[in-house]
Amino acid sequence: MESTPTTLYTLLASYPNTAALKDGSASSPLVNFNFADVKVANTAFKRLVRESEFDAGELAIVTYLQAKAAGKPYSLLPAVVVGRGQHHTIAYNPEKGELHPSELEGKCVGVRSYTQTTGAWVRAILQEEYGIDTRKVQWFTFEAPHVAEYVDPAWVTRMPAEKNLTQMLLDGEIDAAIVGNELPDPKFKHLIPDHEAAAGRWAEKYGPPINHMLVVRDSIVESQPELIREFFRIFKQSRDLTGNAKKEAALPFGVEPNRKSLETIIRNSVLQGLLPMTIPVDDLFTDLTRGL
Repeated sequence: MESTPTTLYTLLASYPNTAALKDGSASSPLVNFNFADVKVANTAFKRLVRESEFDAGELAIVTYLQAKAAGKPYSLLPAVVVGRGQHHTIAYNPEKGELHPSELEGKCVGVRSYTQTTGAWVRAILQEEYGIDTRKVQWFTFEAPHVAEYVDPAWVTRMPAEKNLTQMLLDGEIDAAIVGNELPDPKFKHLIPDHEAAAGRWAEKYGPPINHMLVVRDSIVESQPELIREFFRIFKQSRDLTGNAKKEAALPFGVEPNRKSLETIIRNSVLQGLLPMTIPVDDLFTDLTRGL
């Protein structure tokens, strides 16, 4: 008699590497998915870490590290859902004067949230490559952390609701801003020169930056190990069915292929005041998930 598959209420946005999982091309008799109606995953991260709403899904790595430090009931799987270079995401307004990354100490920089993973990677780049003590930058933010227990440090200022990141940079209220994948105004310029080549060198030295990884509710990891192995397998199959070797390389699976990136973001999260202490990479995983 065949067993009934387990259905996981899952937070997972639509990407090329998740398409086969979502359309059923990558499937399993052990697990079904009830995908939450969420187009942009980060809009539901608070629901995951504050309300434990989902059985499984994607979560920004800095949010996961903070959630683990706060004792939230989710286990990390060594599977990258979203990853990209980050050097291109910080910009400045050249109409207000030229600016170099090495000049940011004492300056004002805007970012959506201080705990945003993209922002944490950019600060890591500034620290590691330009020697910037990012605690000596004044950070202006617009959103609260996903993890309710976290309190922004003293070098972070929350802006009132009527303020806008792009407009502040246009007006010269801030010197630079972490704006994401696309420059929001044609006047802006990438802060880091030759950012594509710089991102390639970074990936070789530190590993490709991780944005989101898979997480699963602790109780499921503990009670249904075969289901977890199968979830990991079909998610990897979904990634591989994209047929893009370059993209696959930026979305590594397994602990060892992700170790350098995880060590880098953990080290810098402590330096930035995002984590109270270092978490060894192996402590992020259970015996089961470490072996996937």
